[in-house]
Amino acid sequence: MGAIIIKADKSSNKILSELAQKLGGTVISLNDEQYEDFALGAVMDNAKTGETVDTDSIIQKLKAE
Repeated sequence: MGAIIIKADKSSNKILSELAQKLGGTVISLNDEQYEDFALGAVMDNAKTGETVDTDSIIQKLKAE
């Protein structure tokens, strides 16, 4: 099963939601904050390298700034 996210104005969202429901889809509404959280999570997932960094080097970088 897949999913899509469409960000549109209020009127378009209503039309698209009704269409999705008529086609048998499930519609989940997200507020702007939830949408931003989801988008940030997607970017973070795509940036994963699988590498680990020790805590000391992170602390040093934070103190330097």
